[in-house]
Amino acid sequence: MVSFLIRVLLPDSPGTLGAVATALGTVGADILSVDVVERGTGVAVDDLVVELPSGRLPDALITAAESVEGVEVDAVRPYAGVLDTHRELELVEEIAAQPKSGLDVLAEGVPRIVRAGWAMIVEHSETGALRLASSSAAPETPITDLPWLPLERATVLDGEEAWIPETWKELGTELAATPLGKPGKALLVARPGGPAFRAAEVARLAHLAGIVAVVLDG
Repeated sequence: MVSFLIRVLLPDSPGTLGAVATALGTVGADILSVDVVERGTGVAVDDLVVELPSGRLPDALITAAESVEGVEVDAVRPYAGVLDTHRELELVEEIAAQPKSGLDVLAEGVPRIVRAGWAMIVEHSETGALRLASSSAAPETPITDLPWLPLERATVLDGEEAWIPETWKELGTELAATPLGKPGKALLVARPGGPAFRAAEVARLAHLAGIVAVVLDG
């Protein structure tokens, strides 16, 4: 079995998610977990982790889900593990227990929480852009400029801006960032190939960064 993370946009009405589950079952998919990403104006955005028998193409998941009226698949990508919306507390506790390496722990842990590919902590200084910490999956491509710093609030960044390395652009990398203790320091998270970060996810990222900044005293 192979696991995939599917992001679906569906009518926020009773029975719709059940209909999607039934449709996915027709192609042999088994839903392991569901996370509500965002709700509003009659539409819900859900992340589903599903298992699909080896040999089945992920396109089958899209076809099955979108066979339900009003459902749109935003993205499908391979995924290891299941969704756990309570990991923030565990990560904060881990950082508090070893504050000297807190930035490294944060960078490594954030991608699991917001389902990102990688994360890094960057800072704008008089000498240019500094990388303070990064997750194990973060690209080694150097960043020479951070024109969006200082940053006053969490935001989605334009993945086509000039400062972004070409290799990131080629992968269609979606980016979001939030201040970490002070405007000149930020937590940057990325999803190569998408999906895009939604407002509720950016708010969740900002909340986590705010707590961590207090724990690490800025």
